[in-house]
Formats: sequence, structure tokens, C-alpha cells
Amino acid sequence: MTIAVKKRLVPSEKYALKCPNPMTPEYITIHNTANDASAANEISYMTGNSESTSYHFAVDDKEVIQGIPLNRNAWHSGDGTNGTGNRKSIAVEICYSKSGGARYRAAEALAIKFVALLLKERGWGIDKIRKHQDWNGKYCPHRILSEGRWDQVKAAIAAELERLGGKKAPKPSKTETKTGGATYTVKKGDALSVIAQKNDVSMATLQRLNGIKNPNFIKVGQVLKLTDSVSTPTKGKKPSYTLPSGIFKVTSPLTKGTAVKQIQTALAALYYYPDKGAKNNGIDGYYGSKTANAVKRFQSMYGLAADGIYGPKTKAKIEALLK
Repeated sequence: MTIAVKKRLVPSEKYALKCPNPMTPEYITIHNTANDASAANEISYMTGNSESTSYHFAVDDKEVIQGIPLNRNAWHSGDGTNGTGNRKSIAVEICYSKSGGARYRAAEALAIKFVALLLKERGWGIDKIRKHQDWNGKYCPHRILSEGRWDQVKAAIAAELERLGGKKAPKPSKTETKTGGATYTVKKGDALSVIAQKNDVSMATLQRLNGIKNPNFIKVGQVLKLTDSVSTPTKGKKPSYTLPSGIFKVTSPLTKGTAVKQIQTALAALYYYPDKGAKNNGIDGYYGSKTANAVKRFQSMYGLAADGIYGPKTKAKIEALLK
């Protein structure tokens, strides 16, 4: 089986903004878009705007379109300029993710087949698949996570890969199996990166949960937390967001503070805040042109007056989408 990929590559003069670094990929990262645009519209918008956010492929119910060459990095994982997600993974955006329904299900099904083909072409196994959340903790792919289907999607990719004659997923031995899905006991020869892969959790999450500053220093017999709570796994649980009341717009001097950070964080959660290549997604607490542009794009998508001014109507719409 082959899937025709249409190429609508970003112009070379935009490489410095969209894909500045040569890349030899090691992973595939799966995303859900925050709207109901087609693959053609997703790629057209990404390659045509002046923001750094970028991704290699968009997949809808009918086609796969490529926007970034596979030998160049893309800014999609939110883990910084030198983060593994941004610098070493192929980004696949699944379209029509906002509303779901038949078109989304068809897009996801095509994405599963396409990702399996990417794995097969590279001789990779299912262990090379990552979700956006693994790199920086962001709740993405949001629809798959909110429906509690990440394991199901991975299993479908693995099944399609096996059908294509690709690398089969290894069956974990008893020493590799999660202990109740919440903790892992370090064994001789273990490395934190290997533990992270086997337990489908990011290195950053393991280090945060266990207070590990140097990933090379783990001890045999050490019990590592795999989730925030041993008794109550957080899988599928959405984070909560606080939004300020009032009017926010570009002023001189710029409005700044915690309230602006709350607006930026909420916009980033909906994939509208632009600086995925920057530290902390560029959330700096200043209501400047980048924040206003993100608000304007959000407003235009949801039928609001696209003036870049955050007010009650914009607040209400963001809150409704984040519930």
C-alpha cells in the first residue's frame, strides 16, 4: 500500500523561520489540530504566515500534505530550541480535531496508515512514536487524550505496521512491565531513557516526578514514579486554566503580568500562541504584537470581531473550548 503525499513545501527563504536546522529524524510525533481546517488549509496557513510554528505533515480525511522537508527540523513540540521533539522528530498533524465526528475519524484512520508507512520506510518500530505531550507536557493530541484512546491509536499503528511487514512491537518481559502502571523499579543495566520509552512517558516527566537532576544517576532498586499519583493515574485528565476578566490590548508601554500569562497559556493550549520553538512556548507575560496576533487568529476562527483585543466574548469562547 502506498499513500500519495502532496508537497506544498515552505519556501526556502523561510527556512530560517520555519525549519532552520538540518535534521536526521529519530521519532514521529502525533498532534491534533485545534480547528476543523483541511490539510490543504493547515499547510497553506503554516507555510504562509510569519510565525515560527511549523510541522512536516497535515493529514485529513482525504489526503496527506507535506509542508516541511524531512531533512529539516520543525517547531512543533514546545521543548525548546535544542529539544529532542523539535530537533529530531517528524511532526504529523491530524486535521478536523476540534469537532471530531466522521471527518475526524477518517482523518485519524488515514494518519494511522500514514504513520505506519513512515515507520516501515525507516525500519522503525512502534517505540519511535511519541505524542506531543511527551516532549513538554502539553495536552496534545488533545482529542485522542480526552477520549482516553492513546494506547488504542498506538496499537492500531502497530497492527498496520505488522500488516505492512514492518518491525513488530516486542513483547515486554516481566522485568520490563510496568508495576501497576504507576511505578517502575530500576534494574541492572537500565537507563532513564530506556525506562521512559518502555513505559510511554517522557524523560522530562520522569525527572520531574522523581526529583532527578542528572539522568545518568539512577540506582538499582530505586522505585520511580511514572504518574503524578500512584493511586489515581492522570491519563486523560485535562488541566484547568484560569482566565482574567477585563480588556487587554496592545498599549505603550506594553501591558504585562500574570493575567497576560494566563491568556497566553490558554491560547497555547488551543494551539494559537505562536512560539512553539521558544522556551515555555514564548509565554512571557507581555501583551504585545505576538499575543494580539494570536488573539486575532483565534477570533477570526470562531466568528468574533478579529481585532486582537482580549475581552469578555473572547474569554467566554476560550473558556468554552477548554472545558
